[in-house]
Amino acid sequence: MFQSLSERLESAFKNIKGQARISDLNIANTVKDIRRALVDADVNYKIAKEFTDRVKEKALGEKVITSISPGQLMVKIVQDELTELMGGTESQFNITGNPAIILVAGLQGSGKTTFSGKLANYLKTKKGKSPLLVAGDIYRPAAIDQLEVLGKQIGVDVFSERENKDAVAIAQNAIKEAKAKNKNVIIIDTAGRLAVDEAMMNEVANIKSAVNPQEILFVVDSMTGQDAVNTAAAFNERLDFTGVVLTKLDGDTRGGAALSIKYTVNKPIKFSSSGEKMDTLDVFYPDRMAQRILGMGDIVSLVEKAQEQFDEAAAAKLEKKIRKNQFDFEDFKTQLQQIKKMGNLKDLMGMIPGVGKQIKDIDINDNAFKGIEAMINSMTMEERRNPDIMTPSRKERIAKGSGKDINEVNQFLKQFDQMKNMMKMMNKMPMGRMPGMGLGKR
Repeated sequence: MFQSLSERLESAFKNIKGQARISDLNIANTVKDIRRALVDADVNYKIAKEFTDRVKEKALGEKVITSISPGQLMVKIVQDELTELMGGTESQFNITGNPAIILVAGLQGSGKTTFSGKLANYLKTKKGKSPLLVAGDIYRPAAIDQLEVLGKQIGVDVFSERENKDAVAIAQNAIKEAKAKNKNVIIIDTAGRLAVDEAMMNEVANIKSAVNPQEILFVVDSMTGQDAVNTAAAFNERLDFTGVVLTKLDGDTRGGAALSIKYTVNKPIKFSSSGEKMDTLDVFYPDRMAQRILGMGDIVSLVEKAQEQFDEAAAAKLEKKIRKNQFDFEDFKTQLQQIKKMGNLKDLMGMIPGVGKQIKDIDINDNAFKGIEAMINSMTMEERRNPDIMTPSRKERIAKGSGKDINEVNQFLKQFDQMKNMMKMMNKMPMGRMPGMGLGKR
């Protein structure tokens, strides 16, 4: 995500890093490179120029204190300006009303239907809501099928009327259905086209007038860059939408849409999405995204993802076992399963400051843990709970059962011993200060 932009910005900062002081010359060179980086990321030139003019003005007006280098100061100024460009602060999502109505709009292929499923899952699992998905695309039968598959996957009801060719009537009937079934949120997935056209705009505008939604979300394919921003402006003229959703952030994203869209339509980015899994939807935080673009990671989001998966009571129990040096393979397997639930491994590692750049060319397979799990699953319960009883014959059986060779089994057992030795060292730390522990919800 934003890999190319991050690299170009880092290169731009080299002009001023190591300099003893800020000068007109090194600021001018840095700002010029930042502007080029933004334009190459498909940010509109006018926006890029206004952005860098503000950076230059702030940099020239700043005094460098002894504890901060000119390079650090410039990074901080750019970080603040990037945050402001993308909206400044998190935008509130309005789900008041009984039921609350959310209208989802955008071009065909932007990821509207998948996003609708993800949003329903988010509202159900994280907000305690009872959502109803509405198949409002009357032109593409596959859209109805897709929504029904997603609804079944996440355990959310889907309202559809396959024979009805009146999208407005479908939306109105869905509201009656929601009230009858005590659903408190309705998510209406509307039809899209390959390009903006009058028929599509009229239909979505008519649905809006008929149901008066609390939220109208415009879904943007992040990979389309400036084209997405232009489309957003056209939709906003007709719908006056309340927020933007950036999808496909795991693709080859240059960043133009994320950086330009708030400036262009003056509407906040409310969610970002990556991948096809239903739990890969994130609230959009401009400050955190700015940090990630600048290669600073996003440790706050990483901790929040961990808190969602790690139960406080289970974490306390695990900490107690570690202190008694009783951590076993069963515990290790449980931890792996929780980490996998947190999302894409490469994205997670990219949230750690300094790591994103190091792993940019490394292919990290989400199935990387499968071999380890296969070895643990090939152990007897006694072996899982007593790592010290491994004998050559037991190792041979585990290797055959997991489809691994004996060297791989020995390497895994050695790594597990090394990890346990690290945990012994942690035992000397004060209670409650062990890294990774105490991540339960507060």
